[in-house]
Amino acid sequence: MATHPTSDAQVLAGRPFPLGAHPEAGGVRFAVASSVADRVELCLIDDEGAERRIELTERTFGVWHGLVPGVTPGQRYGFRVHGPYDPKTGLRCNPHKLLVDPYARRISGTMTDMSAAYGYADDPDGEPSTVDSLGSVPLSVVTSPGGPDTGTKPEIPFEETVVYELHVKGFTAQHPDVPEALRGTYLGLAHPAVVDYLVRLGVTAVELLPVQSFSDEPSLVRDERHNYWGYSPLGYFSPHAGYASEPGREVEEFRTMVAALHAANIEVIVDVVYNHTCEGGPDGPTLSFRGYEATAYYLHDDDGHMADITGCGNTLEASSPTVIRLVTDSLRYWTTELGVDGFRFDLASTMGRPHGGAFDRDSALLTAITTDPVLARCKLIAEPWDATGEGYKVGFFAAQWAEWNGVYRDTVRDFWRGATGVDDLAYRLSGSSDLYDHTLRRPWQSINFVNAHDGFTLRDLVSYDQKHNEANGEDNRDGTNDNRSWNHGVEGPTDDADVNRLRARQARNLFATLMLSTGTPMFVAGDERWRTQHGNNNAYCLDDPTSWVDWHESQESEQMLAFARRVTFLRANSPALRQPEFFDGRTTPTGRPDLIWLRPDGEEMDETAWTADECRTLGMWIDGSNSQSRTREGELQADHSWLLLMHAGADPVEVTLPGAEFGTSFEPTLDTTTPDGAPASEEPLPAGGTVTLEGRSLLLLKAPRESTDTV
Repeated sequence: MATHPTSDAQVLAGRPFPLGAHPEAGGVRFAVASSVADRVELCLIDDEGAERRIELTERTFGVWHGLVPGVTPGQRYGFRVHGPYDPKTGLRCNPHKLLVDPYARRISGTMTDMSAAYGYADDPDGEPSTVDSLGSVPLSVVTSPGGPDTGTKPEIPFEETVVYELHVKGFTAQHPDVPEALRGTYLGLAHPAVVDYLVRLGVTAVELLPVQSFSDEPSLVRDERHNYWGYSPLGYFSPHAGYASEPGREVEEFRTMVAALHAANIEVIVDVVYNHTCEGGPDGPTLSFRGYEATAYYLHDDDGHMADITGCGNTLEASSPTVIRLVTDSLRYWTTELGVDGFRFDLASTMGRPHGGAFDRDSALLTAITTDPVLARCKLIAEPWDATGEGYKVGFFAAQWAEWNGVYRDTVRDFWRGATGVDDLAYRLSGSSDLYDHTLRRPWQSINFVNAHDGFTLRDLVSYDQKHNEANGEDNRDGTNDNRSWNHGVEGPTDDADVNRLRARQARNLFATLMLSTGTPMFVAGDERWRTQHGNNNAYCLDDPTSWVDWHESQESEQMLAFARRVTFLRANSPALRQPEFFDGRTTPTGRPDLIWLRPDGEEMDETAWTADECRTLGMWIDGSNSQSRTREGELQADHSWLLLMHAGADPVEVTLPGAEFGTSFEPTLDTTTPDGAPASEEPLPAGGTVTLEGRSLLLLKAPRESTDTV
């Protein structure tokens, strides 16, 4: 492979911003940031792999830039940075390493020789490597602006949102109605059969596991494994090429997918990883950020050593102007050019820890996102923790942030496995006001979930006591040990019909609790189809049927799917069950409070009942006459009143229904003792009467809509 000397081609000055490669004026303007570089060379790579080097001589505000005539979209390129190589200060510029443009809109190829990508010779703190990495590392590609229209954004109100977390490849990799060439791709997710399934399931937003370009970490490469989940970013602007059905068309196909989902009134939320990159620790490869100006991108201590509060080898420096600009530019690009409606921020607490210190919800990076006029209109969802104790900040983010509510997950799991009483459960059912009501936030900013990609599937949660991660190649050491799961007497699959019936009921209890709680529900693709990962709670490196959604039909999968559909549409059609305001004890038009907690004897909960650890039964009365849900025109939506009865005890319990002051009768609406949730009997139950709750069951009752004209 020939390497040509520096070209004497005419290079016009151009402008420093925006960064990246942008076709204009009969050529392409290139701009890349490095305030420590002595020289920066643009490297144009032809189809045979030969390199043409062009020095960028203009430097403005620490940005090296130039407009190169004659270059067109489709051109592969990279940069070589000449500058200080001094590991003791954290600087690792090495012109022998061809670097991906941090602002590349498309990235081609993969790392094929990790040894060539190392920036050091033998010791990460020693001498630099002189091995040229060209031919062994990914390349940036110039793209044209625009592409297929992404459609009109649905702008679903948060309180009406139901989030469905899925993996682009895993969701359709085995889908029988998707053409084989499109399975596991952006276009596979856009297929009419898939979109129709999502609509019929009742979800309003898909939350995609990382789709920004990623590369396998060094540890996985050495073990010949693959990062399936994608939490190992290389490029923050480029859609991951591995999910394109046609190589090189990932941008166009991503936009087509967004358009198809928007046409079905489904929003697209992207899981983004602005806390670390695929370059790993100082012993990792130099593919991009490290080679430009490592200290501008990564957190370092005073001795020049990389700090790690992500558990991934490196941490982006949240206080760095370079990082703040990179993150906000990237988010705007995905929002405006690629049509994305919102973002879930992986390990978001790191973004609020400038210099790796204490969490500050008003940190520069978090504030830059929420005050940006474009990004402020997006759904912003934080994963409010990182790899350290200091980083666990559920409930501590600022007013505009929604959060994954890990407290909700733990409490609901504990209740249904019989490990806790009802005191904390009441907070979770009613929107977690203890976490969010004091920070100008709404209940829908609690992203309620029982399962996520990271952990047991819903089926495995009720089938395993212990994780079984041997297939990950780490001797079962990876993945959390705090699963709060229950196998119901048998570890894993069993032919015991009683155990299987109880497992299915418990799964329905968990799912129904999620959908009937105030807040924003999120569930994982495949849980509604009774998907199993065979007890693996950390299948991040298993790109195989273990992680893919199984579309084969079985009695169990069809029953769970029917139940899930019933509950999601029940929620959608019941404004009182998804209110955007916290309950506050206000008097409603019926003269009753908006929320009443009830004991099994029909009386209101008292201190003794709340604090009893052995209490396993709770009634929740929601008065729908003063529902705070509104129509799109802003009008309040009155609704039926609801009585939710939950019983996590093993034995049946008799519950006394509220008296005539709550209405004349109660209509059974959802019953987890039946496979599809249809009540065993739809016969109205008289006020003041009794009903027997089976062990470990949930029953939802609807009260007749009351006239409040004279109240």
